[in-house]
Amino acid sequence: MKLGRNDLCHCGSGKKYKHCCAKKETSSARTPVLPSQAECSALKNLFNAGRFVEVENAASSLLGKYKESGFLWNLLGASLQEQGKDGFAALREAARLLPNDAMVLNNLGGILRDRGERKEAVAYYKKVLQLNPRFAGAYYNLGVVLFDLDQYEDAIINYRKALEVDPNFADAQNNLGVPFAALGQFVEAEKSHRRALEIKRNWPLAQSNLLFTLGYRANYSQEDYFQEACKYGKMLVNKERYDASLYFRGGQENPEKLKIGFVSGDLGAHPVGYFLESFLTQVNSSRIDLIAYPTAVRTSDPLMARIKRHFLEWKPLNRLNDSEAAQLIKADGVHILFDLSGHSAKNRLPLFSNKLAPIQVSWLGYFATTGVAEMDYLLADPIILPHGDEAFYTEHIWRLPDSYLCFTPPDVDVAVAVLPAISNKFVTFGSFNNLNKINNNVIELWAHILNAVSNSRLLLKTKQLGNASVREKTLKKFERYGVFRDRLFLEGAVPRCELLDAYNRVDIALDPFPYPGGTTSAEALWMGVPVLTRRGDRFLSRVGETIAHNCGMSEWIAADNDDYVRKAVTYSSDFGKLAEIRKSLRQHVLASPLFDAPRFSKNFEDAMWGMWQAWTDKQNGKST
Repeated sequence: MKLGRNDLCHCGSGKKYKHCCAKKETSSARTPVLPSQAECSALKNLFNAGRFVEVENAASSLLGKYKESGFLWNLLGASLQEQGKDGFAALREAARLLPNDAMVLNNLGGILRDRGERKEAVAYYKKVLQLNPRFAGAYYNLGVVLFDLDQYEDAIINYRKALEVDPNFADAQNNLGVPFAALGQFVEAEKSHRRALEIKRNWPLAQSNLLFTLGYRANYSQEDYFQEACKYGKMLVNKERYDASLYFRGGQENPEKLKIGFVSGDLGAHPVGYFLESFLTQVNSSRIDLIAYPTAVRTSDPLMARIKRHFLEWKPLNRLNDSEAAQLIKADGVHILFDLSGHSAKNRLPLFSNKLAPIQVSWLGYFATTGVAEMDYLLADPIILPHGDEAFYTEHIWRLPDSYLCFTPPDVDVAVAVLPAISNKFVTFGSFNNLNKINNNVIELWAHILNAVSNSRLLLKTKQLGNASVREKTLKKFERYGVFRDRLFLEGAVPRCELLDAYNRVDIALDPFPYPGGTTSAEALWMGVPVLTRRGDRFLSRVGETIAHNCGMSEWIAADNDDYVRKAVTYSSDFGKLAEIRKSLRQHVLASPLFDAPRFSKNFEDAMWGMWQAWTDKQNGKST
């Protein structure tokens, strides 16, 4: 799910650059020499026309004469930012000269957020709102940065305040749904995105967020989801559709290597990164070249640094608009272009409507159809997407023979401890999944298990539970079903090494539904903890199944809710069996298809060349 970006100069109001240079710009006793109204108007017109290089040059030149013009410093900083350059120094000078100008301080808050200085940005936005309590864009921007800080309830408050000032503020209405979804309030999230689409019809971003939210709705049918996804696809305008047959006419139908591009904002310490790294180490570089197209700036982390080494080129798209990004990818001559985001955050799905490569594939970062007609394939496996479900996808389905996932063993030294139930004398169930996956139906079922297994405990560990009010609300949800706080351990996020070690306090991991775990399930198995999952009815809800099946743990797949409770009660009663599983599970899963990188890489390479052969056959008029 994506947050809407704040508009020009970080005003977030959908308005163009505004700043009146006719008023006095500084409180200095000496009247400064300022640019004329005509000079100001000319620069504002250039900025609003998107001619940022010209604005930069003109503002820099005028500052030679008008060094104390906060207007010029502000405009210079904004034009630099729009070009992907660093405008911080200019905006800081503008704020010094115009300490009570709400727009200037708002702009500086935006650049601080972009620099990762979020707490400082919050302070600036709050000052802006003291100066102008009716500044809808500042409430919006404050909501964005509070969401970045995982302060979801406060983000909701500020988006709502923005909408009180401007009820038709589409960006605020769309963004309001994002923290609702993060808190698991999916009905409210859906309402927010649908209202945004009423304000701004045919808006791909809001429709994309709606689709992401609907994935969590257990009562939303595959057919209904498919129809909504098709609406998204129809919203995309192919402004610069590329004729992929140029590859064939250019004599490239039989390349020695396939050039494969990955478009993703999550090439680092993220589930996408965890499911990529070991596979990347095994790619046959004599047959495949990889190009990375990161879609967002990430704080550098060790995993990103390791991943980056396996790409022939690393070409960020975050500062490029769709037209610029499309030109870059087309110039690279990519044979197969992957989207690793779907409708999740940082996606650039609209690019794929331009058909930038002969073959375009959706994989890994999403669990349903994209709705993009130009997306040729969805990479899957026989468990995650069995035959018969093809009607719910705009993509053709290409199934790998084993798992469509390949998990990288964690790069940390955490040993598997003895089964904790032996010393505790009670069973501890656990789930480290994102809290928004743990809906009321899941809580009710887990409560049935806790009530059926005498003296058992439940450990939940995820970032939202670092918030005291969220913990209290979660405790009360369990209390409705007779499970009280003395049997619950609710804990927030910790570094990955500590997170993995926390599995040494868990006897059995419980998978939520309809959105099961991926990374959390693989990590639990690696830590010797079996995962009880429930059979699903679509791609998203079958992730737990394909993980269990490919790890030889099919007996841990429950057929329905009753079977889920029965298996939890039965398996938790046999400490000896659980202890034996724990001793051997890590080595067992490391040898399984889920962790077997050479095996997966061979399957992946075969799939790529198979897709390419199918495409060339089609170009030659051969049936496939």
